[in-house]
Amino acid sequence: MQVYLIGYMGSGKTTVGRQLARALRFNFFDLDEVIEKAENRSIPEIFAREGESSFRGLERKYLRQLIDSKANMVLSTGGGTPCFYDNHMIMKKEGITVYLKMDVATLVHRLTNAKEERPLVAGKSPDELTTFIKNHLEERSEFYDDCDIIFPALGFNRSKLDRLIGLIAEEAR
Repeated sequence: MQVYLIGYMGSGKTTVGRQLARALRFNFFDLDEVIEKAENRSIPEIFAREGESSFRGLERKYLRQLIDSKANMVLSTGGGTPCFYDNHMIMKKEGITVYLKMDVATLVHRLTNAKEERPLVAGKSPDELTTFIKNHLEERSEFYDDCDIIFPALGFNRSKLDRLIGLIAEEAR
């Protein structure tokens, strides 16, 4: 079984993914980490040198490789991964998609502290960041809201982990 964690940057996909994979005894992969390791350079470096479209091509390539492995895994995707090419459709076909939903204010707070690591939000003021996130969430809602499971990510703890595992088990039936 493959579980794909989808959500906006800063929503906790990697943190939740590691816990979920450990609890399910699955492999865990963070798609950005897979890309950085395989390409031997950082995501910001890829964006700066080749642009977003080149990055999205690499993202699709490594997503397909992971899916094709057929391994039991939890995959933390990038925030935009489901929105490009046929990525969302493929993930829904091959496994269970989970949208880790988080409110705009929390995302702004989290991303304000990590802007330099994230090319799409680097250099934005708090007001610009708020507008940017609101617009992005609206643009991406057709993909995010089409996930098999929509799960509130704020305040993730052991109780929420157990509830998410139960929802995944139901979906897998």
